[in-house]
Amino acid sequence: MTQTARENLYVYNGGFLTQGRVRRILQLSGFDIRLGTPDDGDLIGVWGQSPTAPRGEAVAERKDAPIIRVEDSFLRSIKPGRDGEPPLGLNIDRNGVHFDPATRSDLETILTENPLDDTVLLNRARAGMALMQKHQISKYNATDPDLPAPDPGYVLVIDQTRKDASVKASGADSNTFREMLFFAMTEHPGARIIIKTHPETQAGHRDGYFKKEDANYQISVCTDRLSPWTLFEGATAVYTVSSQAGFEAILAGHKPVVFGQPFYIGWGLTDDRKPLQRRQRNLTRAQLFAAAMILYPTWYDPFHDRLCSFEEALATMISQSRAWREDQHGWVAAGMRPWKRKPVQDVFGGVKPVRFLRRNAPASDGKLMRWASADGPDGTLVEDGFVRSRGLGADLIAPLSLVLDDVGIYYDSTRPSKLENLINQSGSLSEAERNRAAALITRITDARLSKYNLGTDLPPSLPKGRRILVPGQVADDASIIFGTTEIADNASLLQAVRAANPAAIIIYKPHPDVETGLRPGTLPDAAQFADVVLTNTDPIAAIEAVDEVWTMTSLLGFEALLRGKPVTCLGMPFYAGWGLTDDRAMPIPRRTARVDLNALVHAALIDYPRYFDPITRQACPPEVIVDRIENNDLPRHRLGNRLLAKAQGLMSGYAHLWRR
Repeated sequence: MTQTARENLYVYNGGFLTQGRVRRILQLSGFDIRLGTPDDGDLIGVWGQSPTAPRGEAVAERKDAPIIRVEDSFLRSIKPGRDGEPPLGLNIDRNGVHFDPATRSDLETILTENPLDDTVLLNRARAGMALMQKHQISKYNATDPDLPAPDPGYVLVIDQTRKDASVKASGADSNTFREMLFFAMTEHPGARIIIKTHPETQAGHRDGYFKKEDANYQISVCTDRLSPWTLFEGATAVYTVSSQAGFEAILAGHKPVVFGQPFYIGWGLTDDRKPLQRRQRNLTRAQLFAAAMILYPTWYDPFHDRLCSFEEALATMISQSRAWREDQHGWVAAGMRPWKRKPVQDVFGGVKPVRFLRRNAPASDGKLMRWASADGPDGTLVEDGFVRSRGLGADLIAPLSLVLDDVGIYYDSTRPSKLENLINQSGSLSEAERNRAAALITRITDARLSKYNLGTDLPPSLPKGRRILVPGQVADDASIIFGTTEIADNASLLQAVRAANPAAIIIYKPHPDVETGLRPGTLPDAAQFADVVLTNTDPIAAIEAVDEVWTMTSLLGFEALLRGKPVTCLGMPFYAGWGLTDDRAMPIPRRTARVDLNALVHAALIDYPRYFDPITRQACPPEVIVDRIENNDLPRHRLGNRLLAKAQGLMSGYAHLWRR
């Protein structure tokens, strides 16, 4: 991915210097950006066929220097670059530019000469196509999943921005777009025509070739922020000149009619109205995707400041587009305690600032959210994620993951939740998604991570025999209130475990919030039923030291599953009822799926939570948070935070005033 020898790249476009992400990707790719006059062996860098490209081309001709043409990758950003969004990757081409048929670009060389028959590569391509479609990922991703899709059965015509370089390179103009519309109508007589405007036209940056005035009884102009994938699903045919949407239409299963000469024509996947005779090879969709998205681009990881794989870039885009789409209409938060407001603003206020209301105050606009355990009006519920932080929430340590649930909340077994629905639907996971979950399990267990990652002591030497770990819980924890029936407190839990396992070594571990005195649940007579009481003990070391775990609803049971330990549940936590645990409570008929650990983890740790990177202050994939916690690459807690936490400990009897 990186080059062994660095090369001087002389540029004559200020964007190479002012756009930090572009400059950084080029640096990581082995180029030293320079100004001035190149020497022998130096390179000239130009941006595609932009209006500034002739400057570099003139110098290259005069100095007989090779040209490097740089363009945005095909998976770029949330909004267009004209909105100030940096690209997630670049196409760095030594022979041409992908949209210009006058030259044979590096991409065309790959498509022509590379065997594209490697099974691993093609499996990656198929997985990438499926994930892009599932998560509605395109080049630009400021779309609204809540918008209704048009009734199916229409012909989709793709508009582009006027005088776009790819249009000019194909020898097309406004007449070409009119011709395309004419053919779409005559080849599909009586069919509805939907013209999809370009995102830059929607944003008001550049005009397209069609306007709202082109609409009539048969033709409509779609300026809504609908995902291209949504439009492809209902289309009977797709027409384009040279838009990347034509490439995405191929991935969606269409054979688009193409009036220009973009990189994706000539491979047997398009109806070419302006063929390029030198392209005679027939490719599959997976082969086209592998070349254009995996082999050709240079992808960037903004969290680790390094080049990365396509899969890592896609995971970043999925995380960030999900955050943008969920937050685009703004949030109104009701009844949030003051210390929770900053983390909620950090995670959910990236598009529009979160507005905080007094408890039970009506929301005038924006979507309503409230903390799941707080009293208040109905709305989307917010809670900590399962890989939360390095430090306790009760110590006012900000979470690195939060969940949004518009169905219920994961710990409330009395009603459905978004997480429960995700687990029920997990049978449709692809092999790539299952492999990602398996890799995440390995990373979490190898890094010895838990929810709070306190770095506490290792357990003492334990008696020999069948060891059962019993995690204590906070007495008034919501998961006990909504997830238990007969066994609903720590004393009853210990008694039940002892009664069922009279000869076992019972090891009781109090909850860390209880040990610090911040939450109720102290059990002074735990030794009456437990052989060992672990205090200030690392939960992962405790799990590793025992043979099995018995719990009501503790997350420690989920963490034990990650480490291959048998888990018996006397309540109904989110991870019970799926065939992975020994369930002693009343079953929940809604939980119909029988899943393996990978499916459970994908739902609980990848699909359900939102993750926030405190270093870049961006939405991120879970793997980034695992790295941050493992390497302790996190901001230090402020003095005010520590003082407030200490004061809170002194007033622990009044904890109900701040912990909601």
